[in-house]
Amino acid sequence: MNLTTINIPGMERRARAAFVNSLSGFKSANLIGTSDGEGATNLAIMSSLTHLGSHPPLFSLVIRPGGDERHTLRNILNTGVFSVNHVTAEMVEQAHQTAARYAPDESEFDATGLCPVWLDNFAAPMVREANVRLGLQLRQHMKLAINDTHLVIGEVVMACVPEQACRADSSLDLGAAGSVALSGLDTYHSGGKQKRMAYAKPGLPPREID
Repeated sequence: MNLTTINIPGMERRARAAFVNSLSGFKSANLIGTSDGEGATNLAIMSSLTHLGSHPPLFSLVIRPGGDERHTLRNILNTGVFSVNHVTAEMVEQAHQTAARYAPDESEFDATGLCPVWLDNFAAPMVREANVRLGLQLRQHMKLAINDTHLVIGEVVMACVPEQACRADSSLDLGAAGSVALSGLDTYHSGGKQKRMAYAKPGLPPREID
């Protein structure tokens, strides 16, 4: 099947969203934790987290169009911080349920049974059930004119990772951490390793790392 700009805009809205969301391939499945600064918490599953650089450690997050009704965006802009929590296989059902449109005064933590944890006076809640938990500080926010989505750039100021997932070269074994991947809007995948390849250099053949 070959589709073009002639076919895609004409698709039914939900079908188009499901199709286009699948095109980018496997994505990270993360729960974004925020608070309003007065004790009310929010938790939302997102798959748009992207690595921007390592020095400083920056990640971008794309939040769908909307202003005040987007509780995650509102809280990030108000407090300047948010948490990123890797979804594991054991919490897929609860994590997916956070996508429901709860009222502003109803916390997704309470609604799904996930537990907030507060670390080192960081003003955004993390998810106790997650094995990889990151604290990010807001560095830049832009509303994109092309489709009214919001680009949020945060710097990692805290990282909590399991010892068994830390490799000798300081990279993380996400399979050992139990992190799962997401494709499209609703399909979750286990993070088992297929191959790990050595650093590519001219004149050397591709080499697999044991």
